[in-house]
Amino acid sequence: MPDHTQPRRNQPWDVAIIGAGGAGLAVAAACLRHGRRVVIFERGTPARPDHAALLGAAKLAASGQRPVWGSWHRPAASAPFAPFRARGAEVVEASAHFIADDCIEAAGRTYTFRHAVIAAGTTPLVPDIPGLAAIPWLTPDTIGALEEAPEHLLVLGGGAKAVELAQAHALLGCRVSLVQPAPNILPGEDLELVDPLRHYLRRNGVDLHENTPVQRVEHAGGGVALRLEGGARIEGSHLLLALGQSPNLSALDLPAAHIGATARGVAVRKDLRSPDNARVWAAGSIADTGWEAAPHGQHAAIVTEGMLHSLRASLGESPPPRLTCTLPALAQLGLTEKEAREAGHEPQALRLSLDGTPHGPGLVKLVARRDGHLLGASLLCPNAAEAAAMLALALERGLSARDLAAQPMPRGTLAEAIAGAATSLSGTDFPSSPMRRILGVLDRWH
Repeated sequence: MPDHTQPRRNQPWDVAIIGAGGAGLAVAAACLRHGRRVVIFERGTPARPDHAALLGAAKLAASGQRPVWGSWHRPAASAPFAPFRARGAEVVEASAHFIADDCIEAAGRTYTFRHAVIAAGTTPLVPDIPGLAAIPWLTPDTIGALEEAPEHLLVLGGGAKAVELAQAHALLGCRVSLVQPAPNILPGEDLELVDPLRHYLRRNGVDLHENTPVQRVEHAGGGVALRLEGGARIEGSHLLLALGQSPNLSALDLPAAHIGATARGVAVRKDLRSPDNARVWAAGSIADTGWEAAPHGQHAAIVTEGMLHSLRASLGESPPPRLTCTLPALAQLGLTEKEAREAGHEPQALRLSLDGTPHGPGLVKLVARRDGHLLGASLLCPNAAEAAAMLALALERGLSARDLAAQPMPRGTLAEAIAGAATSLSGTDFPSSPMRRILGVLDRWH
């Protein structure tokens, strides 16, 4: 029986954190810097292979190099929690769950708290498909640990991770088939940029099957086969499930602490605080913010501002940046043109082709109101991540196209090209179309 009396005799913990991922540890570090008593709960799962390192190896392969298979494997840290213990945190390597509004149980003990942060993350979603239970399968968390290259990798899914891993394995020399049950890969992204990305995926060797539901999973010799709607059958050596993520809610017993939840995660307000239990915040991918992306740094900053300083920091009105790490990379900031129309705007769109330029191949698309106020940006190009950082800041600060064009940018960079192109949006220095035509004639005259 757990000892419920011992913690009650002790002073409650200032902050209890469930989950030692990026968001949880960032909150823990900030709380320790401010002298708070912190307890961290983590089930102690093995370190995951480095996803970024695998994509980096694929990038080397695309440049003509031949990385050794498995060179992206990273040994698990020998003492990952040592820095936190050295600063006074208690780390409980066990599953934790709530037993009251202000109390958590783990490893046979209870821990009362003043504040708690749920940062337990998500796990890959496993679909309910007939035959799947009898077949070995991989997830984005486990595929990086394969000791040998798959002969023919079947990727089930079409989101960012599915597309990234499909292209990466194709570049590393594997035969790859991507099966997306939904109509398009990368749902929610601007189709104007998704379409050319399809071309790059196919050119790299990814066989795409979109709008193709799977009816059954079957054995196929020493491998696996997907029976598709319509009767077609695709055989492969390995199956990767990349259909999205599911929040790690079941073990937390949230109702015991009167914490609300949805199918997407812990219910939170814009300040990431539970509307049902004021002692509790959620951060990272387990927080249901209504958006797919969950920037750990931003979440940690919002939580610590509210918890440590009683400030009402909150998420912005625009969705956080999304980045698909393909070659070329796809980045989305703010609203797409379709989302802007659905939100009631009458947007204007500027398209900047990067083909034949030092920044290409690719396309940049800026979306703005008629008065030039920026609403969003979509980028498909090799350096999308770097330019996206500049555009994300512009959107966060509510800059107009005129403001963006006026910013000093390093010469010869993609950022400079985008800022220069922004002057073509109406609402900048010369909003009148006739005036722009006159200026164009004068420019050609000189």
